[in-house]
Amino acid sequence: MSRRRKTRADRRGQPIHPPPARRFRLLPAPLSLSLSLSLSLAITEHSPSIDSSPPPPAPAATARPSTTTINIMQQQQQTTTTTTTQLQTTTPRRMRQQEEAAAKATEDSRRFLFDAGKPPPFRIGDVRAAVPPHCWRKSPLRSLSYVARDVAVVAVLAMAAAALDSWALWPIYWAAQGTMFWALFVLGHDCGHGSFSDSATLNSAVGHLLHSFILVPYHGWRISHRTHHQNHGHIERDESWHPITEKLYRQLEPRTKKLRFTVPFPLLAFPVYLWYRSPGKNGSHFLPSSDLFSPKERADVMLSTTCWCIMLASLLAMACAFGPAQVIKLYGVPYLVFVMWLDLVTYLHHHGSHERLPWYRGEEWSYLRGGLTTVDRDYGWINKIHHDIGTHVIHHLFPQIPHYHLVEATEAARPVLGRYYREPQKSAGPLPLHLFGVLLRSLRVDHFVSDHGDVVYYQTDHTLNTQDQKQK
Repeated sequence: MSRRRKTRADRRGQPIHPPPARRFRLLPAPLSLSLSLSLSLAITEHSPSIDSSPPPPAPAATARPSTTTINIMQQQQQTTTTTTTQLQTTTPRRMRQQEEAAAKATEDSRRFLFDAGKPPPFRIGDVRAAVPPHCWRKSPLRSLSYVARDVAVVAVLAMAAAALDSWALWPIYWAAQGTMFWALFVLGHDCGHGSFSDSATLNSAVGHLLHSFILVPYHGWRISHRTHHQNHGHIERDESWHPITEKLYRQLEPRTKKLRFTVPFPLLAFPVYLWYRSPGKNGSHFLPSSDLFSPKERADVMLSTTCWCIMLASLLAMACAFGPAQVIKLYGVPYLVFVMWLDLVTYLHHHGSHERLPWYRGEEWSYLRGGLTTVDRDYGWINKIHHDIGTHVIHHLFPQIPHYHLVEATEAARPVLGRYYREPQKSAGPLPLHLFGVLLRSLRVDHFVSDHGDVVYYQTDHTLNTQDQKQK
């Protein structure tokens, strides 16, 4: 009996080997690690030490794991739970970041791929439908009130300058009066479009009075400006500030190139344009036989030229009565400021955009695509003085809208125009000084367009800029 027990006791102390034929199933990493640690601790506790002390008695079959083993297992379980929670929390966050980055990349690629020369995804009827109905209504009384206001300001400025006659104040008068001359031109311009009133007689009468006063032949300019609107953005058929082809550009004399692209000469081009038109075109705004006019329009042109001659004769008479110096100070210098305003505004409405603007020929041109190449400008405090002429895109598409509705019509049409509408750079102060930088940059890079292709863009003559730098 004691021998059998001893044998069993001896057998309990021997290591137990698993059967060779049994296969183990792989366990998860945290659980397998915990079991390994438990097993190693158990073996360490029950294995004989290096001294000669007898081994401890074997644990019973129902013995529980030691406290150290339980603590290690609990720590591993907490670590596994924390890691899983962090992964579950971090994964959605990373997914959102990846989605935002992908959306931004898609938006940037769309911006990069936007081509202003492509046909727009809307029709001109869609733009017209977005404009509120009241924006099309013309009020003769309201239009005449603007005329009365501007004429009164011109008269007060002239009387005050003549009475004070101070060289310290003359420059201020010239700038202010020249700006008012430009405001009178804009009102006469509305008469030419028919947006002043629905009466052709009233439009013609007011237009002749305003434009003749600032030495502009009303009907001659009205007809050529109508041609400009009907063919805006077309290389050959456009009338004002249209690009010249490379072949024609190479034929220009160096002096002509310098005059065309060097300030201040482009800002004094309007009187020359009235007499000789643009390079490559023949005719005059004063001659009824010009290519600009049809036989039915020759009588109107003759009437406007006659009014222009009457105004010029009046100025000569005033020079004889009060002296040439007084006429030059009161009228001549403000007239030059007005010409600069006109050339600056009309040029920048078709040039100098931060993105390349297309020009068309052939079947690629359409009235809508040509009108979308125009650019709005912000003139600070001058916006209201010159009757919001800076809202040029809608004006070019629908010249029948009165100037006092252009801002509202533009805001209503912007959602339809989308990226084809270019937000104007805001003036940092009351005066649009930022536009002079835009003008100078455009004159440096916008020189000519290709002789070939139905959608073309301005190109630069680098030799012209090099010559200018050498001369400086």
